[in-house]
Amino acid sequence: MKQKIKKLSTLVLACLLLSGCTGPDRTGNGTPQEASSMISASAAAPEDTVKPTLEVAELKNGLSAIRFEGDSGFDTFLEQGGAASDQEAAQYLTGLIKENISMGDLLFGCSTISVQNTEGGYFFGRNFDWEPCNAMIVQSAPESGYKSISTVNTDVITMSGVDLSQLPDKYQALICLYAPLDGMNEKGLAVSVNMIQDSATIAQNTGKPGLTTTTAIRLLLDKAATVDEALGLLEQYDIHASMGYMMHLAIADNAGRSVVVEYIDNEMVVVETPVVTNFYLAEGKKNGIGTSQSHERYDILMDALRNHETMNDEEVRDTLDSVSKDNFNEFEATEWSVVFDLGNLTARYYHRENYAESYTFQLD
Repeated sequence: MKQKIKKLSTLVLACLLLSGCTGPDRTGNGTPQEASSMISASAAAPEDTVKPTLEVAELKNGLSAIRFEGDSGFDTFLEQGGAASDQEAAQYLTGLIKENISMGDLLFGCSTISVQNTEGGYFFGRNFDWEPCNAMIVQSAPESGYKSISTVNTDVITMSGVDLSQLPDKYQALICLYAPLDGMNEKGLAVSVNMIQDSATIAQNTGKPGLTTTTAIRLLLDKAATVDEALGLLEQYDIHASMGYMMHLAIADNAGRSVVVEYIDNEMVVVETPVVTNFYLAEGKKNGIGTSQSHERYDILMDALRNHETMNDEEVRDTLDSVSKDNFNEFEATEWSVVFDLGNLTARYYHRENYAESYTFQLD
C-alpha cells in the first residue's frame, strides 16, 4: 500500500512539474493510450464538434480528450492554503485521490495572440512548442467554478513505473485539472503560460496562500470572468514557478483586454499586449531577455496584427502556422495550436502542425 501511494504521489508530482513550454532537448516517446470511450464516429473529421465523455478517448496519435464533472476539490485546495511547491500540490492530490479509490485496486517556445473577431468578440490563439508528446484536452464542468476547456502535456507523467493511463479515467482527468498549460472558460477568459529563458525564477514569500504555475491557471479558469478579475485573484496569492523555471502568463478576455503577467524580482508586473512569446515585455532591467527566436516570432505576430485589425478563425489559424516550429528548423515541434473563440466559446485544435485538420470543442 505504501509503495503504491508513493508511486501515485510521484506521478502526480510529474504532472504538476510540466508548467512551461520549452524544455530540455530530449525525445518524447510516450505511448498514447487507446480510445476508451464512445466519441462520435465523425469527431475526428475537420469542423465537427468533439463531445468528450467521462472516459479518455484518443483523437489522434498523441492527442486525447476527456470530460470532467463533479467536485474537483479545488476549493478545498485553496481553503487549506494552496501549495507553495509542486510537492505540496502533489501531496494534496494524492490525499484527495486516496480518499476516493482503493489503492489496492490498483512534464520550449510558445506564442499567443489576441485579436478581434471579424464577426464580433475576440480570439485568443496559442501555439504550444515542445518535443513530440502526448496531450490531453480536458473539458470541465465542476460543481464549483466556471466550465472550461484546457490542455495538458502528459509526456512526463510516467515515473517509477507508474503511467497516468494506469489510473481510472476520472482520476486521470482530476489530476490533469491541476496541470493546465492553457485554457478558456465559459466567461470568455483565456490564459496561457509561456516560459522565459532566464536564470531567475518566481518564488514569492509574502505570507499569502501559495500557488504553483499550473494551479494558478486553474484558479483563473475556475474563478475569473475578466482580465481585471484574473489580476485581482493573482494578487491574493504567492506564486511559485514549477521546476524553478521563469514563466509569464498571457491572459485575455472577450472585452478585448489582453495582458502579460510577469514577475520581476518576485514583484508582479502587468503589461498590456496582444502578443506574448518567450521574452520579458516589462520595461526595466529584464526587458527583452529571452530567446532570439522568440523576438522573431513576436515581430511576425505583431506584423500580422498591423495588417489585420480583425481576423476570422482561419486567419488566426494561418497566423499561428506562420510562427509554428517547422518554420525555424529546431528540435521542437508545435505540438498543438488552438484558436479559442472567446465569444462563441469554441476551441479549435490543430495537432502537430497539421493545419488542414481540426478538432472543435464547444463549451456547453
